[in-house]
Amino acid sequence: MKQTLRTAILSTFACLVVASLSNFAQAQKIDIAFGVSTTIAPAATDTAPSLTGGAFPGVSGDVLFWHNVGVGAEVFWKASQSQNYLGIEGINYRPVTYNFNAVYSPKLASHVNLELVGGVGALDTHIYECNFGEGSQCGGTSPVGSSNHFDVDLGGGLKIYLKGGFFVRPEARYYWVNNNTDYAGDHFGRVGASIGYTFR
Repeated sequence: MKQTLRTAILSTFACLVVASLSNFAQAQKIDIAFGVSTTIAPAATDTAPSLTGGAFPGVSGDVLFWHNVGVGAEVFWKASQSQNYLGIEGINYRPVTYNFNAVYSPKLASHVNLELVGGVGALDTHIYECNFGEGSQCGGTSPVGSSNHFDVDLGGGLKIYLKGGFFVRPEARYYWVNNNTDYAGDHFGRVGASIGYTFR
């Protein structure tokens, strides 16, 4: 998980750096943020678990370069592993979402900006095998694979500036996942809040 997280974070910020140094050099604003969310999804079935619940920390960033329009990226992952992937005892799993979005962020009031996003990415389920020691307790896990499915996301939030460039952003996302065989249903929502900073 640590390697995947590092890769996702580096990819997110690499995209932002490339964007800010290319044709977007006239960028009006660059935002970076860290947040925590939870998920809302269809109930579990006999063969597939639900994506509902749990803490999902994550990082996001965007570059606004023309009339409050820009591009952004985000990655959110479940903080803890869930057990019994697809009903298999001894196999744990952790969902991770990463998305690349178009961003529109007009000013609503002196210290409040609307933020609307939409884009594409993937739901990546990391799969782990329990390392059983003496007895039947899982004494840690080892990664054994992952399952990726293309997704489309749509959502928004309100950037509320507290002081200078620092903001709090309540936010919500809706995800549609193609061929989502890992979980019940082909969609889920994410609601939460992020704290961040805007470089102008």
